[in-house]
Amino acid sequence: MSNVNASKLFTASCISLIVTAMTFAIRAGVLTELSVEFGLTDTQLGWVNSMAFLGFPVAMMVGGLLYNYLGARNLMYIAFVGHLLGLILTITAGGFWGLIISTFLIGFANGSVEAACNPLIADMYPKDQTTMINKFHVWFPGGIVIGAVVSGIMTEAGLGWQMQIATMLVPTVIYGWMIFTSEFPQSENIETSTATNIKSLFAPLYLFIIFCMTLTAVSELGTQQWVGRVLAETGAHPMVLLALSTGLMAVGRQFAGPIVHRLHPTGVLLVSAIVTTVGLYLLSTVTGGMIYLAIIIFALGVCYFWPTMIGFVSEYQPKTGALGMSLLGGAGMFATGLWNPVIGGWIDSNREEAIASGLTNESAIELAAGQATLSNMTMFPVILIVAFGALFAVRKKFEKGAHTQ
Repeated sequence: MSNVNASKLFTASCISLIVTAMTFAIRAGVLTELSVEFGLTDTQLGWVNSMAFLGFPVAMMVGGLLYNYLGARNLMYIAFVGHLLGLILTITAGGFWGLIISTFLIGFANGSVEAACNPLIADMYPKDQTTMINKFHVWFPGGIVIGAVVSGIMTEAGLGWQMQIATMLVPTVIYGWMIFTSEFPQSENIETSTATNIKSLFAPLYLFIIFCMTLTAVSELGTQQWVGRVLAETGAHPMVLLALSTGLMAVGRQFAGPIVHRLHPTGVLLVSAIVTTVGLYLLSTVTGGMIYLAIIIFALGVCYFWPTMIGFVSEYQPKTGALGMSLLGGAGMFATGLWNPVIGGWIDSNREEAIASGLTNESAIELAAGQATLSNMTMFPVILIVAFGALFAVRKKFEKGAHTQ
């Protein structure tokens, strides 16, 4: 790694993740304009959105399988081309199918970023894998804040959705220039035998972590996608909730190092599950100004889930290599996609129950349905408290196993 500038590659990785996050935030901000301009139904908009969630896990799984052959460099090239083409095709889209194709390309590019950068960072920083992966993932919530602010300002200024999409070409070109002018390291600190990677996927600890990842991802991403809608009648401003939660997550991940070293990754996960449970419970019961306190607690709970899970696999299941990290992230995103219709169904059924109970005011009905749904979602972190509690209790055993690999 003598000619490798790890700092430059880490910065390029962070900028590519900012683009990934901005695609989520800005797409959400321009959905209404897309619906009006192209005459799309909500169902068609749902299909367009689903392409991002489909492209992401597909890229992570394919990228994980091919990482040992392609390397981080080629996967980052694929991400850059995917972002560039996806954004340009979105700007020039003429209707539903143009948006479908362009959104899938963007989702595939987003997944390629994760597939490339997580193992790249683990390889470059072997002694601080979980800490540095947390610092990398600062820029997912950070990028959402940037995207939301950009979209909000440009909407107020009367600038259309094409201009908003075009702003993402700037960071795309920047990280593209950085990766094309950088030397990438040879994989020295992660397992690069694909046969060994695949065999190690069936280790009981890895399968257990995959199961937990589906619950941590839904606890975080499932709630974030619905929280603005279900809390619309509580008196809290949705954009303030978004900025507050994602901003806190970014700060928390930036300073994850001392927490990880003090509590151990399993301790971080256990405490996170407990705090998330408290936050979700409060979100399902309080109204008014207390919502802001509840969202703070929730954000502090979920902020370490995703990067610490990936860091845990890189440290304690190292033989799974890049494939293990990529499949873990893909499983989390795939589970979120599967649970979204279920969560929507909970809202519908809880709304019917609220009406059946005698509520007639529309705001009261929506509030009751939303908070009942959040109460249902509390089961995810509750299960995680048990799972991570057991993991924390036996941590010495798998620590010893990891050191002998």
